[in-house]
Amino acid sequence: MQYRNFDKTGWQVSSLSMGCMRLPRLTKENEVGVDREKAYEMIRYAADHGINYFDTAYGYHAKTSEEVLGEALESGRREKVKIATKQPFGVMADLKSGGGKTLLENARRNLENTLKKLRTSYIDVYLIHGIGASSWEGIKENKVIDEYGKFRAEGLIRGIAFSYHGNYALFKDVLEFYDWDMCQVQHNFMDVEREVTVEGVHLAGKKGCALVIMEPLRGGGLATPPGRIRALYDEFPEKRGGAEWAFRYLLNYPEVSTVLSGMSTLEQVKENIETFSKADMAAGCLTDKEKDILVRAKAAYESVINIPCTKCGYCLPCPNNVDIPGIFSRYNDGNMFENFTPAQRSYMFATRGKRDATNCVECGECEKKCPQGIEIVRQLKVAHEALKGWVE
Repeated sequence: MQYRNFDKTGWQVSSLSMGCMRLPRLTKENEVGVDREKAYEMIRYAADHGINYFDTAYGYHAKTSEEVLGEALESGRREKVKIATKQPFGVMADLKSGGGKTLLENARRNLENTLKKLRTSYIDVYLIHGIGASSWEGIKENKVIDEYGKFRAEGLIRGIAFSYHGNYALFKDVLEFYDWDMCQVQHNFMDVEREVTVEGVHLAGKKGCALVIMEPLRGGGLATPPGRIRALYDEFPEKRGGAEWAFRYLLNYPEVSTVLSGMSTLEQVKENIETFSKADMAAGCLTDKEKDILVRAKAAYESVINIPCTKCGYCLPCPNNVDIPGIFSRYNDGNMFENFTPAQRSYMFATRGKRDATNCVECGECEKKCPQGIEIVRQLKVAHEALKGWVE
């Protein structure tokens, strides 16, 4: 296993880290939960074979992921690894379920519960989860970062960090607001011009902030390339799987501290450990030829788009809160990768938030505003049929 600096902390972390959002699942009596025995086996194998950084969060797997990770790392493994977990601002701010507690009291209570689930007295990296435009002002106004500083002073956490999905402009604002120990962002060779972009990767490095990459395979979509992409990869003399191509793109950046992989089987754990243990899986590992192949692979992926939505947002706000651009984006991703599983899981969250296509009342207001002339009402039905059905 290759290891990298975790910047100002002085830690050495494995370049491959294990995300605990896609643990193996078990259906029992119409309920879906974590297959604990398989998850324990995966986590313990990872910890025993070089992976020393594990990522989880308050809400993963219906709030059971932290508990599963804590149980798996007992018997001496906890002391050998770093654990990162996250608390969303929305959970802190949910005063109705807080039993009369204030926002910051909720934050402390949630942290204490997380420590119990993880069976540990401290967390190595504690993240404010999913900072975005809707939460950033509230985080600043309520001095949440100051509260995290108190947690650290008390020895309950060691690193203060945040996870982020969004554009570069807000990312830059958040990153420069505080001397963060780490930031966790989505990046892969398909996202060079969206999310935080390549510019955000370089900015984190300039700030001396450890950079953890999530969604390196775009929800698994890049792991199994369709034929047109496979043909491009096969131009290179060394034969590699889709996952390795995507991982190499990220490890080429010296700014990247570790790459999170949400592995779901023991076979995936073993394969990824083997890949990340190659001597050349290091900064600067890509040749010009390899970079060119990835540029062409990105273009080939993006050439397959069924609904011509540009995410301009002119169709919004929908009077029934339907996430029209988000639904079309998920549908297009499923077609682009020829794999609807990641898109279906993402759509599940839209369904829980009552932003899915079933909330459309066919008023047609969105179609009047769409500059692309998309038959939105009809296409929402098409997308829904392809995206529905994920249970977790």
